[in-house]
Amino acid sequence: MKIARIAAYRVELPLKEGSYKWSGGKSVDVFDSTIVRVETDTGIVGHGEVCPLGPFYLPAYANGVRAGIAELGPHLIGYNPTHLGQLNRRMDAALKGHPYVKSGIDIACWDILGQVSGLPVCDLLGGRYGDDFHLYRAISQQSADEMAANVAGYRAEGYRRFQLKVGGDADTDIARIRAVSALLKPGDKLVADANTGWLMHDAARVVRGVRDIDVYIEQPCLSYEECLTIRRRTDHPFVLDESMDSLDMLLRAHADLAVDVVNLKISKLGGLTKTKQARDLCISLGIAMTLEDSWGGDVTTAAIAHLAHSTPTELLFTATDFNSYVTVSTAEGAPQRKNGRMAASTAPGLGISPRMDVLGKPLVDIH
Repeated sequence: MKIARIAAYRVELPLKEGSYKWSGGKSVDVFDSTIVRVETDTGIVGHGEVCPLGPFYLPAYANGVRAGIAELGPHLIGYNPTHLGQLNRRMDAALKGHPYVKSGIDIACWDILGQVSGLPVCDLLGGRYGDDFHLYRAISQQSADEMAANVAGYRAEGYRRFQLKVGGDADTDIARIRAVSALLKPGDKLVADANTGWLMHDAARVVRGVRDIDVYIEQPCLSYEECLTIRRRTDHPFVLDESMDSLDMLLRAHADLAVDVVNLKISKLGGLTKTKQARDLCISLGIAMTLEDSWGGDVTTAAIAHLAHSTPTELLFTATDFNSYVTVSTAEGAPQRKNGRMAASTAPGLGISPRMDVLGKPLVDIH
């Protein structure tokens, strides 16, 4: 079996809530997502997706996905898509860095491998744990009262994990955390995610100001060293996300006792192959995980679901369902949330079928 064609499609994903806001005044109204299609000479086709959270979050941007695929794609024609280790080495040799560019191709090839083997990707990633898994809901940055009202609404829909977007004025963020915490019940979990937005003195004030609240503190500052300093000044459970972009950083954080939970984003690490490596390392080290991506729709949600469902339940802190945030569906068969929980498909591969009428014509077409 050989790769015969690689195509990339641009899809706009408007948000149901109108906009998504986080630290530093950053916001997005419509996400620019790329659906990747990998066709083989046997007729089997796989799909992946990459959707950066704008150009100002991680070193990734939407047009860069498609430009990178146009550069990388010709080097992959004729390669076996089911030989994922070899394929990733080929991608890394042909294009240094830019892991987010490679992510959609890698996911599509896992989709192909599942179809060839007649197994869901979940089984290939290690096997299914339980019937379903917890989801979290990201709460866009607003006033304390508005964020509390949103949490109350999503809690009524079954969510029990909430990620507050903070990282602004310290007093305002303390009020946000306190307002939401007052609504929660035993078993709920609250994460205050600054997305690198606090300076160290602000982060120190916040963790001191919510010392009596049961809350996880996520990525308070820009650098790993700054986050580690705040970690050593608080007894709150600690989450790192943006800093965790390689196996080296995971090992460093473990050695420094810097983290209780890590967020692993598929496109930040370069696809399911490398995220599985990071996931399995965390399992070995006993580090709990949130499994997700920067953003996306149905295809990304399917990939997250297979990765999350194949992770031991006690080490899966939570995962996310991006397709419930947006107004456009790009694929049939994508997993859907139910009472704040989700399950991966049992069909071969990712278990999705793209809506080609939504995808339209490819912007990149390599064969």
